[in-house]
Amino acid sequence: MSSFESKRFDNPDETRPFADKGEVKIVSIGGGVVGHVTFEPGWKWTEHVRPIAGTESCQAAHVGYVLSGRQVVKMDDGSEFEISAGDVVSIPAGHDGWTVGDEPCVVIDFAGMATYAKPN
Repeated sequence: MSSFESKRFDNPDETRPFADKGEVKIVSIGGGVVGHVTFEPGWKWTEHVRPIAGTESCQAAHVGYVLSGRQVVKMDDGSEFEISAGDVVSIPAGHDGWTVGDEPCVVIDFAGMATYAKPN
């Protein structure tokens, strides 16, 4: 039988810092993993997470809600799009991304966080 759960990002189950310029706070809940991700200005996946992930591009698929800031996402096929505060996004595996502007890009990610920025 299921039971009620409640967790807060100010007391996460785990915090994974990037190489620099951000972190992801992880809560495990309801059999899944949810991340509160802060991408600081100047953050770029290839510079700040690739050294941790060890892959050429991000291989996590994401479904999330952008709380603040902006980010450009570039897919392995070369297509690019921008996400910003208020967007609900689905980003397939195989991409790079970087924060745009002087405001942190903060995202609640409901998929793809189980191993994101987790050292192998």
